[in-house]
Amino acid sequence: MEQRINVFEKGRPAMQALYALGIYLSKSSVDQHLLNLIYFRVSQINGCAACLDMHSKDLRVKGETEQRLYLLDAWREAPFYTERERAALAWAEAITDLKDGHVKDEVYQEVTQHFSEQEVIDLTFAAITINSYNRVNVAFRAPAGYYQPTSNGTHAK
Repeated sequence: MEQRINVFEKGRPAMQALYALGIYLSKSSVDQHLLNLIYFRVSQINGCAACLDMHSKDLRVKGETEQRLYLLDAWREAPFYTERERAALAWAEAITDLKDGHVKDEVYQEVTQHFSEQEVIDLTFAAITINSYNRVNVAFRAPAGYYQPTSNGTHAK
């Protein structure tokens, strides 16, 4: 698959808005490991190979187990995720898949049992941000396999 446009190079002014959201989220009170787990799960839903490559590597550098990564697509049936993680994953999935036109009250009630209002806002913007990156990467066929995380699990430029 050949990359159509290198939007990260040629669309830099437009991408700055997404970068700003990423900077904001890097300072969120929501655990960065959990945010990366959400980024990985949403990227699975959207079929974004470049983001799956990036976030799987970031998660592994930070100590995530292969077992949890392999079973993330079936997190509801797998016993390896905390109730807090489950609430965040359900919230991110609900924001990603809006085919019903809304997020169900049960999903909102569950996430608010585990997260503060500010954290729910940050989880929402995390899902919005990764969905945006996924759509850009899928549209322009961003290549996968080239990303190298830094030793502390942050994005290398």
